[in-house]
Order: sequence, then structure tokens, then C-alpha cells
Amino acid sequence: MTKEVRVRFAPSPTGALHIGGLRTALYNYLFAKKMGGKFILRIEDTDQTRFVPGAEEYIQESLDWLGISPDESPWKPGSVAPYRQSERKASYMQYALELVEKGHAYYAFDTAEELEAMRERLTAARVLQPQYNSITRSQMKNSLTLSGAELKERLASGDPYVIRAKLPLKEEVRLHDLIRGWVMVHSSTLDDKVLMKSDGMPTYHLANIVDDHLMGITHVIRGEEWLPSAPLHVLLYRFFGWEDTMPQFAHLPLLLKPDGNGKLSKRDGDKLGFPVFPLNWVDPFSGEKSSGFRENGYLQEALLNFLAFLGWNPGDEREIFSLEELVEAFSIERIGKSGTKFDIAKAKWLNEHYLRSSSQVQLISYLQKDADAAGVAIAQEKAAAIVALLRERVTFPADFWRDSQFLHQAPSDFDPEVATKKWNGDAATLLQAYAQTLESGLPAPFDAASAKALLESTAEANGIKLGKVMQAARLAVTGLGAGLDLMEVFAILGPQEVAKRIRFALDTLAIVD
Repeated sequence: MTKEVRVRFAPSPTGALHIGGLRTALYNYLFAKKMGGKFILRIEDTDQTRFVPGAEEYIQESLDWLGISPDESPWKPGSVAPYRQSERKASYMQYALELVEKGHAYYAFDTAEELEAMRERLTAARVLQPQYNSITRSQMKNSLTLSGAELKERLASGDPYVIRAKLPLKEEVRLHDLIRGWVMVHSSTLDDKVLMKSDGMPTYHLANIVDDHLMGITHVIRGEEWLPSAPLHVLLYRFFGWEDTMPQFAHLPLLLKPDGNGKLSKRDGDKLGFPVFPLNWVDPFSGEKSSGFRENGYLQEALLNFLAFLGWNPGDEREIFSLEELVEAFSIERIGKSGTKFDIAKAKWLNEHYLRSSSQVQLISYLQKDADAAGVAIAQEKAAAIVALLRERVTFPADFWRDSQFLHQAPSDFDPEVATKKWNGDAATLLQAYAQTLESGLPAPFDAASAKALLESTAEANGIKLGKVMQAARLAVTGLGAGLDLMEVFAILGPQEVAKRIRFALDTLAIVD
């Protein structure tokens, strides 16, 4: 019988969820659903000093918004609860002590000053990477160097200690990564990592191994930054005797800055002018604000599609995928090894596609929502006409309101450069006659075609070439020198409003000969 695939996304609640973490969650979700398995959210909050209020809820809301809600989580517990490591604290010590008893871990009583002295001693000896390892541990204060009586006395008196992994001196550690193939590391390059801290909380290395085992995790899909820790994790599985149930590993490529020069950091978004978080975030301690993709107007479908392609490709020319299609097409084998540039232009292109593919009703709702917030009432017919006019020009939902401002409020001033160059006697004569005709009453409908025909006939009657005054006509009605199809604008505004705006321009603008 094939074992059920179980994957986990295990973020720390130390602030806003970075977009790289969201991609990791998405890949875990896609793989689980492709294999008919379970996607689990586990909160790794062993470092309570870095806990940030609201971070857990932010993670939950981000996953829900993206449409990749976990099958099991702190808010949806399954049979392997609890799903916060802080709530599993009591179980970790027994596993650390098990390793001590098996000779694969040891107590270390070194003070911070003694550890610093060790590092300085090694640095002076020109050791490139000073570390607590299979060689230096013999010179330190731990249960491998203390006598049995000394050890017993220290433990009985409550001296603070950590528990460190006892790594082999000379051994090649091998693991097969589903993305990178075979990875081999010599144990002499590894240090004896702390497994249990002096406050009784486990480090990531112990807690994630124990929890993955107890939760039946079959595949660990995580960021490349964890690859250096993987050999230690392989050794821990062996030390516990869990080699037969050790999950398969897949370490995802880095997300790089748009220029490819370095890893995309949490601060790059503010510096480069785009979000790197799924949702807006306000740091509860500093009050610092960071913008999110959702509040910047990116649609959930667009962000999903964008994230999926940051390191993965379907093997063909397709670029547009629904979540269901991503599940069907996804495979770990098609994830690349190299870092991926964060191309925000591609995110915008995808957003344009999904926005323009939305229903008319949905697009109207975007416009109406922003109009309501501004205290402006827009008739349904007018809103529909605005959406139809702007549909192929927008990138974000807010563009409907932003780019149609002049349709809701007549201009109070005019582009000075255009006025200087284009507002002349011919323009004033034509528009004066055009406004007069509009005010006299016209047979319905007043659409773009009839507005244009009337303007052309008025120009002809006055002996004026229409092409020379069109920019002036736009200026009079919109205040701008360029923009949307002018006759469509006239049709949306209606003859009386167009005439009213022309009259204001005629009264306001000085004629340049």
C-alpha cells in the first residue's frame, strides 16, 4: 500500500510572511494536491524571544487569500496536534535525552565567555571557520570531558546547559535531493549544533526532525537556505533509528533581486518600489509599514500564477494557469536549481491578463467600490461604459477609478503646455459652435459615432480642419492633453455635460494667436 504523501509548511511567527515563504507554501500545496496527499501548516515558534503578535494570523490570512489553505493547522487540527512547537515543548527533551543515552549527543556547560574565548583562540590559529565540533569539543566544558561525578554534580545543582549533537569526526554524509541530485558533505566541516537550549526549548534542528517524524511527513520542500543543515538532519534521522521513514528532501532555489544580484530581501520592496509581502503589514513594535500584493491591487489568481513560475516551469510555452491547472501540471522535477529573478513586470502582465478577463460585473464592482469610498455616486449605465472604455488599459482594479476621475468631476484647470500650444481662435470658434449645437437638443442616442459626426460637420461648416483642434477639444473637456478615446468620453458624459465643460473652458482659457 502506498504511503499517503504529507508535506508541511513551517514558518516562524517573527513578522510578515515574505513572498519567498509564500512560494514555498504554494509548492508544498501543489505537490500535496497533485499526489492526493495532505498539506500541513506547523508554526515553528521555539524562539519565543522573536515572537511577533499578529504574525500567526497574518500567515493564516495570507494562505487563505491565496486559496491554499492547509488541510491541518493550529486552526484546523488533525490527528497529530498540536501544530505549534511551543505547545509540543514537553516532548522534545525526551528525544534529546534519548540521543544522549545513545551516545549521539552530550551536555555542554560552556558559558558565553568561554565560547567566545574558544572562537578567538581558533581565529588566532587561523582557523577559517571556528566552530564547536568533533575536534574542539575535547577542549570544552561538556559531558565528554567532565568526570561522571562532575557531570552528576552539575546536573544536580541546576547549572545551565545545552544539549549538542555529537557528530562523527570522519564520515561522508550523503542525501538525495529531489531538485539537486546527490549532495555529499564531509562531517569534519559540520559543527555540533545545539539541539536543546538552556531555556528548555529545542532548536529548529531537533524540533523539526522530531515533528516531521511524529507528523508522518513524507517530503520536506523548503528553501535553499536550509540545504547546509540537511546533512545534520540526515544524521539525526540515523541517530534516532528513523532512516526508513526519513522524508525526501527538495531544496528550492533562491528568489533573487530583479537584477539577479543577491537574494530578494524584505527591504528590497520598499527600495525598489514593489511589494514583497502578500498582504499589508504593520510592525506592532516599530509601527513600520510594509505594503502587500493584495492591497497593491494584485489579484489572487495573478499572484498564484506569478509565484508558481518563480523557479518552476511546465515544460511548454503555457504561461496562464488556474490553481487547478497548476496542481495538474506541477512536478518537483521541473523546479530549477538556479536562483530566479523577481520580475515584477511579469507580475503586472499577469495581473492585467486576469483583470481584463474578469466579468463586467466584477470590474464594475471595483469602480463602484472606489467611487463609494470617495463619496461619488455613479449610475450603473455610466459605470458599465467607463469599464468598457478602460478595460484594455488597466493593470490594477484601482485604475478604473483613478483613470476616470475627469469623467466624474469637470476640470478646474488645464494642462498649461497644451493650452499654450493648441488653444487658439479656430479651437474657440469650433467649440463655441459645437457647444451651441449640443445645448439645442439632439436626437438619441448620443454615442461616440454621433458625437464625432456632429463635430466633423461643425468643423466643416466653419471651414476648420478638425485634426488641428482635436487636442484643444480634449483639453476643454478633460483638462488633459492626451487620454482615452475622446468621442467615447463625450458619449459617457452626455451632450449637456460636454457643452457645460466647453463653456467653462471658453470662459477660462486665453486665446493664443
